Amino acid sequence: MFNFHYRLERYSIRFAILVVIVASIGGFVEIAPLFTIDETVEPAPDMRVYTPLELAGRNIYIREGCYACHSQMIRSLRDEVERYGPYSLAAESQYDHPMLWGSKRTGPDLARVGGKYSDYWHVVHMNNPRDVVPESVMPSYRWLGRNELEPADFDLHLRAQQKVGVPYTDEMVANAINDLSGQANPDGKRAEGVLARYGEATNIRDFDGDPTKVTELDALIAYLQILGRLTEVAHQNPVMKKLEGPK
Repeated sequence: MFNFHYRLERYSIRFAILVVIVASIGGFVEIAPLFTIDETVEPAPDMRVYTPLELAGRNIYIREGCYACHSQMIRSLRDEVERYGPYSLAAESQYDHPMLWGSKRTGPDLARVGGKYSDYWHVVHMNNPRDVVPESVMPSYRWLGRNELEPADFDLHLRAQQKVGVPYTDEMVANAINDLSGQANPDGKRAEGVLARYGEATNIRDFDGDPTKVTELDALIAYLQILGRLTEVAHQNPVMKKLEGPK
């Protein structure tokens, strides 16, 4: 075996040509699927964008490094589907910049955590994870409930998302700051605008239990509660229906 490799190295030009051929095959295998992307990504006509508050929560999720311990990609294996829910589809991440699929699971996958627990559960979990999951190794994030959300430039956040193809309208961008606080204040006048722009299914409530201010914890919980619920396309997938079996 080694003698064969030594013989290849003696003929450097021939060896270089073989390396190029092998690398070209590998490159073709990786690149070719991109030409069929329109056929392989499932259409999701009911897909909606993140609200400003949910997008702020996603930014906090990234800032705190949550993606380092939690994936957001359920693989098409029966044990994963039975534990976490329908396997992840590419269409569900089309508005994620960057996407947070990952493969590291110090903690559970969060792709379908939206609606699984109450807001109060998330508040307790963030303050001290071991109060609800005794074996948890997750650190506490108490300061999120003390830090008020800074909305001053959030219209620019939506504008940046708009630039990379997320279909935020100019009206959404112009009202981003109002909608940021409106979603966490169900009794305020701004809540109606959030529903009008993002749909009746939008979660409008005080997420962290403190109605006196909009905190980073409000934003993070709003984001967690929408994971896996931006579209129903995964639940409508024929393969997924087969795995779930008759109701």
